Amino acid sequence: MQDPSGDLEILQSAVRAAGGIALKYFGGSYRQWNKAGGSPVTEADLAIDAFLKTELRHARPHYGWLSEESLDDPARLNTSRLFIVDPIDGTVAFMKGRPHFTICAAVVEGARPIAGVVFNPAANEFFSARLAGGAFLNGEPIRAGNRAEIAGCRLLGDRKLFTSWPPMHVESFSSIAYRVATVAQARFDAMISLTAKRDWDLAAADIILTEAGGRLVGADGLPLSYNRPDALQGATIAAGRALIAPLLAELAAKNSLKPRADSP
Repeated sequence: MQDPSGDLEILQSAVRAAGGIALKYFGGSYRQWNKAGGSPVTEADLAIDAFLKTELRHARPHYGWLSEESLDDPARLNTSRLFIVDPIDGTVAFMKGRPHFTICAAVVEGARPIAGVVFNPAANEFFSARLAGGAFLNGEPIRAGNRAEIAGCRLLGDRKLFTSWPPMHVESFSSIAYRVATVAQARFDAMISLTAKRDWDLAAADIILTEAGGRLVGADGLPLSYNRPDALQGATIAAGRALIAPLLAELAAKNSLKPRADSP
Protein backbone atom coordinates (compact mmCIF):
# COMPACT_ATOMS: atom_id res chain seq x y z
CA MET A 1 0.00 0.00 0.00
CA GLN A 2 1.39 3.39 -1.00
CA ASP A 3 2.37 6.09 1.49
CA PRO A 4 -0.53 8.54 2.08
CA SER A 5 1.85 11.44 1.44
CA GLY A 6 1.98 10.25 -2.16
CA ASP A 7 -1.81 10.15 -2.22
CA LEU A 8 -1.95 13.80 -1.21
CA GLU A 9 0.42 14.82 -4.00
CA ILE A 10 -1.79 13.02 -6.51
CA LEU A 11 -4.90 14.74 -5.17
CA GLN A 12 -3.24 18.14 -5.23
CA SER A 13 -2.08 17.85 -8.83
CA ALA A 14 -5.39 16.57 -10.17
CA VAL A 15 -7.60 19.02 -8.26
CA ARG A 16 -5.50 22.03 -9.24
CA ALA A 17 -5.93 21.07 -12.88
CA ALA A 18 -9.65 20.52 -12.31
CA GLY A 19 -9.84 24.07 -10.99
CA GLY A 20 -8.75 25.31 -14.38
CA ILE A 21 -11.60 23.40 -15.98
CA ALA A 22 -14.07 24.96 -13.54
CA LEU A 23 -12.89 28.48 -14.31
CA LYS A 24 -13.39 27.94 -18.05
CA TYR A 25 -17.09 27.46 -17.33
CA PHE A 26 -17.52 29.81 -14.35
CA GLY A 27 -19.36 32.98 -15.29
CA GLY A 28 -20.02 31.76 -18.82
CA SER A 29 -22.76 29.82 -20.56
CA TYR A 30 -23.12 26.07 -20.20
CA ARG A 31 -25.80 23.42 -20.00
CA GLN A 32 -27.55 22.95 -16.67
CA TRP A 33 -30.43 20.77 -15.52
CA ASN A 34 -31.89 19.05 -12.47
CA LYS A 35 -31.07 15.49 -11.52
CA ALA A 36 -33.61 13.02 -10.17
CA GLY A 37 -34.54 14.41 -6.78
CA GLY A 38 -34.27 18.01 -7.95
CA SER A 39 -30.64 18.89 -7.22
CA PRO A 40 -28.90 20.94 -9.93
CA VAL A 41 -26.02 19.77 -12.12
CA THR A 42 -24.08 21.39 -14.96
CA GLU A 43 -21.84 20.20 -17.74
CA ALA A 44 -18.97 21.62 -15.68
CA ASP A 45 -19.73 19.11 -12.89
CA LEU A 46 -19.58 16.25 -15.37
CA ALA A 47 -16.44 17.49 -17.12
CA ILE A 48 -14.57 17.79 -13.82
CA ASP A 49 -15.84 14.42 -12.62
CA ALA A 50 -14.64 12.71 -15.80
CA PHE A 51 -11.25 14.41 -15.59
CA LEU A 52 -10.68 13.53 -11.93
CA LYS A 53 -11.81 9.95 -12.40
CA THR A 54 -9.35 9.48 -15.26
CA GLU A 55 -6.44 11.16 -13.47
CA LEU A 56 -6.90 9.68 -10.03
CA ARG A 57 -7.74 6.13 -11.05
CA HIS A 58 -4.86 6.08 -13.51
CA ALA A 59 -2.55 6.93 -10.61
CA ARG A 60 -4.19 4.47 -8.18
CA PRO A 61 -6.12 1.88 -10.24
CA HIS A 62 -6.71 -0.38 -7.24
CA TYR A 63 -8.50 2.33 -5.21
CA GLY A 64 -12.28 2.43 -5.09
CA TRP A 65 -14.31 5.38 -6.35
CA LEU A 66 -17.25 7.34 -4.94
CA SER A 67 -18.37 10.60 -6.54
CA GLU A 68 -21.54 12.65 -6.61
CA GLU A 69 -21.63 12.55 -10.41
CA SER A 70 -20.64 8.91 -11.00
CA LEU A 71 -22.80 5.81 -10.84
CA ASP A 72 -22.11 4.19 -7.48
CA ASP A 73 -20.19 0.92 -7.75
CA PRO A 74 -20.69 -1.29 -4.66
CA ALA A 75 -17.22 -2.72 -5.28
CA ARG A 76 -15.90 0.32 -3.41
CA LEU A 77 -17.05 -1.30 -0.16
CA ASN A 78 -14.45 -4.04 -0.61
CA THR A 79 -11.46 -1.77 -1.27
CA SER A 80 -8.95 -0.86 1.42
CA ARG A 81 -8.72 2.70 0.11
CA LEU A 82 -10.95 4.78 -2.12
CA PHE A 83 -11.26 8.22 -3.62
CA ILE A 84 -14.28 10.27 -2.53
CA VAL A 85 -14.91 13.20 -4.86
CA ASP A 86 -17.29 16.10 -5.29
CA PRO A 87 -16.53 17.74 -8.65
CA ILE A 88 -18.33 20.93 -7.62
CA ASP A 89 -19.57 21.34 -4.07
CA GLY A 90 -21.79 24.39 -4.13
CA THR A 91 -23.25 24.03 -7.61
CA VAL A 92 -25.90 26.65 -6.82
CA ALA A 93 -23.17 29.22 -6.05
CA PHE A 94 -21.32 28.20 -9.21
CA MET A 95 -24.44 28.70 -11.33
CA LYS A 96 -25.08 32.12 -9.77
CA GLY A 97 -21.51 33.28 -10.37
CA ARG A 98 -20.67 33.39 -6.67
CA PRO A 99 -17.08 32.49 -5.64
CA HIS A 100 -18.12 30.04 -2.92
CA PHE A 101 -17.89 26.69 -4.72
CA THR A 102 -15.16 24.10 -4.24
CA ILE A 103 -13.67 21.00 -5.82
CA CYS A 104 -13.21 18.30 -3.18
CA ALA A 105 -11.25 15.05 -3.24
CA ALA A 106 -10.21 12.71 -0.44
CA VAL A 107 -8.61 9.34 0.08
CA VAL A 108 -10.43 7.25 2.70
CA GLU A 109 -9.03 4.21 4.47
CA GLY A 110 -10.85 2.26 7.16
CA ALA A 111 -13.89 4.58 7.14
CA ARG A 112 -11.81 7.71 7.76
CA PRO A 113 -10.06 10.17 5.42
CA ILE A 114 -6.27 10.07 5.36
CA ALA A 115 -5.68 12.78 2.73
CA GLY A 116 -7.84 15.50 1.27
CA VAL A 117 -7.98 18.75 -0.67
CA VAL A 118 -10.67 21.42 -0.95
CA PHE A 119 -10.02 23.95 -3.71
CA ASN A 120 -11.94 27.17 -4.31
CA PRO A 121 -10.51 28.16 -7.70
CA ALA A 122 -12.49 31.41 -7.94
CA ALA A 123 -10.85 32.68 -4.73
CA ASN A 124 -7.56 30.78 -5.28
CA GLU A 125 -7.86 29.08 -1.88
CA PHE A 126 -6.31 25.63 -1.81
CA PHE A 127 -6.79 23.71 1.44
CA SER A 128 -4.92 20.43 1.93
CA ALA A 129 -4.09 17.90 4.63
CA ARG A 130 -2.89 14.38 5.20
CA LEU A 131 -3.00 12.19 8.30
CA ALA A 132 -0.49 13.37 10.93
CA GLY A 133 0.86 15.93 8.46
CA GLY A 134 -0.97 19.11 9.45
CA ALA A 135 -3.39 21.27 7.47
CA PHE A 136 -2.51 24.01 5.01
CA LEU A 137 -4.03 26.86 3.03
CA ASN A 138 -1.99 27.75 -0.05
CA GLY A 139 1.00 26.03 1.54
CA GLU A 140 0.79 27.86 4.88
CA PRO A 141 -0.15 26.01 8.11
CA ILE A 142 -3.61 26.66 9.51
CA ARG A 143 -5.20 26.00 12.90
CA ALA A 144 -8.80 26.00 14.06
CA GLY A 145 -9.76 28.49 16.76
CA ASN A 146 -9.87 27.84 20.50
CA ARG A 147 -13.08 29.68 21.42
CA ALA A 148 -15.08 27.87 24.10
CA GLU A 149 -18.19 30.09 24.34
CA ILE A 150 -21.08 30.30 21.89
CA ALA A 151 -21.93 33.94 22.58
CA GLY A 152 -20.04 36.18 20.18
CA CYS A 153 -18.82 33.38 17.93
CA ARG A 154 -18.74 33.48 14.13
CA LEU A 155 -20.92 30.63 12.89
CA LEU A 156 -21.80 29.28 9.45
CA GLY A 157 -25.36 28.01 9.17
CA ASP A 158 -28.96 28.84 8.41
CA ARG A 159 -29.71 32.14 10.20
CA LYS A 160 -33.35 31.33 10.90
CA LEU A 161 -32.33 28.32 13.00
CA PHE A 162 -30.34 30.40 15.49
CA THR A 163 -32.67 33.28 16.35
CA SER A 164 -33.13 32.03 19.94
CA TRP A 165 -29.43 31.30 20.50
CA PRO A 166 -26.92 33.51 22.31
CA PRO A 167 -25.93 36.46 20.06
CA MET A 168 -23.65 35.34 17.23
CA HIS A 169 -22.50 36.46 13.80
CA VAL A 170 -24.12 33.99 11.37
CA GLU A 171 -23.32 33.59 7.67
CA SER A 172 -23.52 30.77 5.13
CA PHE A 173 -21.92 29.50 1.93
CA SER A 174 -23.39 27.12 -0.61
CA SER A 175 -20.45 24.69 -0.32
CA ILE A 176 -20.45 22.82 2.98
CA ALA A 177 -16.85 21.72 2.37
CA TYR A 178 -15.86 25.38 2.09
CA ARG A 179 -17.67 26.11 5.36
CA VAL A 180 -15.72 23.39 7.17
CA ALA A 181 -12.44 24.53 5.61
CA THR A 182 -12.97 28.10 6.77
CA VAL A 183 -13.46 26.78 10.31
CA ALA A 184 -10.13 24.97 9.92
CA GLN A 185 -8.41 28.28 9.16
CA ALA A 186 -10.21 30.01 12.10
CA ARG A 187 -11.96 32.41 9.74
CA PHE A 188 -15.11 31.13 11.41
CA ASP A 189 -15.49 29.47 14.80
CA ALA A 190 -18.05 26.85 13.88
CA MET A 191 -20.31 25.35 11.23
CA ILE A 192 -23.64 23.62 11.85
CA SER A 193 -25.64 21.80 9.18
CA LEU A 194 -28.90 20.12 10.08
CA THR A 195 -29.54 18.88 6.54
CA ALA A 196 -28.51 15.40 5.50
CA LYS A 197 -25.28 15.33 3.47
CA ARG A 198 -23.27 12.76 1.55
CA ASP A 199 -19.73 11.48 2.00
CA TRP A 200 -18.46 13.56 -0.93
CA ASP A 201 -19.62 16.77 0.76
CA LEU A 202 -17.51 16.20 3.85
CA ALA A 203 -14.66 13.70 3.57
CA ALA A 204 -11.99 16.05 2.19
CA ALA A 205 -12.90 18.90 4.53
CA ASP A 206 -13.00 16.49 7.49
CA ILE A 207 -9.30 15.59 7.30
CA ILE A 208 -8.40 19.27 6.83
CA LEU A 209 -10.30 20.35 9.95
CA THR A 210 -9.04 17.38 11.97
CA GLU A 211 -5.42 18.11 11.07
CA ALA A 212 -6.01 21.79 11.89
CA GLY A 213 -6.89 20.74 15.44
CA GLY A 214 -10.67 20.96 15.12
CA ARG A 215 -13.43 18.38 14.97
CA LEU A 216 -16.22 17.47 12.57
CA VAL A 217 -18.81 15.33 14.34
CA GLY A 218 -22.32 13.99 14.00
CA ALA A 219 -25.25 14.54 16.33
CA ASP A 220 -23.79 11.90 18.67
CA GLY A 221 -20.56 13.87 19.03
CA LEU A 222 -18.55 11.15 17.31
CA PRO A 223 -16.34 11.43 14.20
CA LEU A 224 -18.05 10.63 10.91
CA SER A 225 -17.65 7.23 9.24
CA TYR A 226 -17.26 7.06 5.46
CA ASN A 227 -17.66 4.46 2.72
CA ARG A 228 -20.82 2.88 4.04
CA PRO A 229 -23.41 1.48 1.63
CA ASP A 230 -25.65 4.59 1.62
CA ALA A 231 -22.80 7.15 1.93
CA LEU A 232 -25.23 9.33 3.90
CA GLN A 233 -24.39 11.66 6.78
CA GLY A 234 -26.85 13.33 9.15
CA ALA A 235 -26.58 16.56 11.11
CA THR A 236 -22.97 17.76 11.34
CA ILE A 237 -21.10 20.18 13.60
CA ALA A 238 -17.62 21.55 12.89
CA ALA A 239 -15.63 23.67 15.35
CA GLY A 240 -12.48 23.96 17.38
CA ARG A 241 -12.32 21.28 20.05
CA ALA A 242 -13.38 23.53 22.94
CA LEU A 243 -16.58 24.65 21.23
CA ILE A 244 -17.95 21.25 20.17
CA ALA A 245 -19.47 20.29 23.54
CA PRO A 246 -21.27 23.65 24.10
CA LEU A 247 -22.71 23.52 20.57
CA LEU A 248 -23.95 19.95 20.99
CA ALA A 249 -25.52 20.83 24.34
CA GLU A 250 -27.28 23.90 22.89
CA LEU A 251 -28.58 21.91 19.93
CA ALA A 252 -29.84 19.12 22.15
CA ALA A 253 -31.58 21.61 24.44
CA LYS A 254 -33.44 23.03 21.48
CA ASN A 255 -34.25 19.59 20.01
CA SER A 256 -32.50 20.61 16.80
CA LEU A 257 -30.36 17.55 16.14
CA LYS A 258 -32.77 15.61 13.93
CA PRO A 259 -31.39 15.98 10.38
CA ARG A 260 -33.63 17.64 7.81
CA ALA A 261 -33.94 16.78 4.13
CA ASP A 262 -30.86 17.13 1.96
CA SER A 263 -30.23 20.40 0.16
CA PRO A 264 -28.23 21.00 -3.07
